[in-house]
Amino acid sequence: MSKVKIITIAFAGAMLMASGVGPALADGDVAKGKKAFKKCAICHAVKADNKKKKVGPNLHGVFGSVAGSSEGYKFSGALKGSGITWDDATMDEWIANPKKMVKGTKMQFPGIKKENKRKDIIAYLKSVTQ
Repeated sequence: MSKVKIITIAFAGAMLMASGVGPALADGDVAKGKKAFKKCAICHAVKADNKKKKVGPNLHGVFGSVAGSSEGYKFSGALKGSGITWDDATMDEWIANPKKMVKGTKMQFPGIKKENKRKDIIAYLKSVTQ
C-alpha cells in the first residue's frame, strides 16, 4: 500500500472519530453505552442545561475535570480529596467499583464488572458531556 493511501485512510479515520460519526469512541460503542447508561441516568444528568435536581452530580464536562469540583453538588470529602482527574482510565476504574476506588464516597452504585459495558458507557459519556 502506498504511503499516500495510508495517510489518507488514517486521516479519514481520524476525521470520523473527531466528528463523532461511527459506532466506536474510547474503544466502546456509543449506542450500547446509551442503553447501559439508563441505570446511571436515574441519578446523573449529562446535558449542560439540565435543571432537574438529581441524586448525583450532573456529568456534563466531567472529562478533564477534577473529582468533586462540579458546581451544584455536595461531594464527599473523600472524593474531593482524592486528587482524581477524570479521563478514560479513571472513569473505567470508578464505574467498575466506586467504593473500592475512593473509600468514603457517597456513591452507592456497586459497579459494573464487564469491561466492554464500561467502555460503552465511557464512549457514550464522552459523546454527550463535552
